Amino acid sequence: MTQTVYSHLARIIDRQGGKVAVRFEAETLTYGAFGAAVEIAARHLQALGIGKGTTFSAYAQNCTEIMIAYYAAARLGAVFVPLNPNLTASEVEYAFRHSGATILFHDDFAADVARAAVPEGSLRGLKALRAPADGLPALEESVVAPGDDFLIIYTSGSTGVPKAILLDHAAQVGAATALASMWGLTPEDITLVALPLGYLYGLSTGAAVGLQSGGAVAILRRFHPRDVLGGLLSHSATVFHGVPTMFSMMLEYCEQRDLRYDLSGVRAFICAGAPLPEEMQERFAKRFGKEIQNYYATTESTPVFGAFANDPRPIPKGAVGRAAPGLQVRIIRSDGTDCADNEDGEVLVRAAATMKRYLNNPEQTDAAFREGLFRTGDLGRRDSDGYFYLTGRIKDIIIRGGANISPPEVEAVLSSHPAVQDVAVVGGPDRIFGEVPIAFVVLRHGASVAQEDLIAYAEKTLSDFKVPRTIHFETELPLGLTGKFDKKALKARLQS
Repeated sequence: MTQTVYSHLARIIDRQGGKVAVRFEAETLTYGAFGAAVEIAARHLQALGIGKGTTFSAYAQNCTEIMIAYYAAARLGAVFVPLNPNLTASEVEYAFRHSGATILFHDDFAADVARAAVPEGSLRGLKALRAPADGLPALEESVVAPGDDFLIIYTSGSTGVPKAILLDHAAQVGAATALASMWGLTPEDITLVALPLGYLYGLSTGAAVGLQSGGAVAILRRFHPRDVLGGLLSHSATVFHGVPTMFSMMLEYCEQRDLRYDLSGVRAFICAGAPLPEEMQERFAKRFGKEIQNYYATTESTPVFGAFANDPRPIPKGAVGRAAPGLQVRIIRSDGTDCADNEDGEVLVRAAATMKRYLNNPEQTDAAFREGLFRTGDLGRRDSDGYFYLTGRIKDIIIRGGANISPPEVEAVLSSHPAVQDVAVVGGPDRIFGEVPIAFVVLRHGASVAQEDLIAYAEKTLSDFKVPRTIHFETELPLGLTGKFDKKALKARLQS
């Protein structure tokens, strides 16, 4: 029988209660102490009327209490809604109301916004979950099943109203098992987490998977390249997860200051969330002596594609990896027929952790699946050796005079120029062609290149219709809440 999230953790606590589980700033908790903190938090939640099927939320910067709340919810059979601390009051109000949460726990950083978003009677300080539980009733035992609702994750809201993705216990346990197998995670691993715990990548793929593999998890309050580089050394980390922007900022931080860090102890740098430029991979390997591994998943279905720790074969250039354990995958044409090898099509998957539904939106849920497989919205292909390549987002395709242009293809070429640090390509309005590619570029520290020279560089590789004829040079690119470039903001700038 599939375990629940809490029963999975409880078995690890029984085996290695004295081993370090979580480190955060000055605090270190063993698995035994972490388990005791989860029990205390569950008693506090129960006293607030939170039990099986009840929903509550946490709105805070990264801290140990978020992981305690995650497992306390699992212990009770409650539903947990983590929120990124950079959300606005209107976004918090929407998530709280839409999810049906009864209590919003917050830290000091998020307190003012929390008060503006949620009625005072529904607010509690996050640290209250760790207050002494003397006098509180013992936990009432309830039967929690693998298929019970457990986690609601809100997307960043980059397009319209955020989607609320509902996951059950089986999904979270399944993801941990599949990812541990892919990456060869063991109790000896130490995962450094700087991704926001308000999203699935940081909360589950980073922190929970590390804990449910029996390893130690070191949590940083927020991302800063200096803190990450220092934390990798001070915590003797072996695994680090990030989005491309984070790795780019780590590189830029060191290149500007000509800094060197000995990262030989880190066996896996894992990147997901957006296309990883090959040029940046090469620069990272040159400076730090470490390869960045591509990994692909969606919040709705994870894990999907990536590298396997027990496979010494190099990943082909441009590929994101092989299919994750237990993955069902199809790549289809617009008419629904299966693509041949090396033919681009829409990627459909069902992974170890696939959502139950979009909360309160059956129509959206129905549209998201085709014959039981989740429609990722990504274009990709599979080669004859079983490696997968992602070539763009269906909705992000730029249609110039009837011809399709994939922004990641253009971005990959521009980012390979030695003067370019970051690049984002979006479709801009055009009177003749309807839409044309326009590039926003951040140059490396101390570098320079003229627009016409960068255009000429792109012309050497790209077909003429794919080459951006307008390039905006920026000091930085706007970021969404998940650390990806905010292309919606860039397109809005063009429209205005």
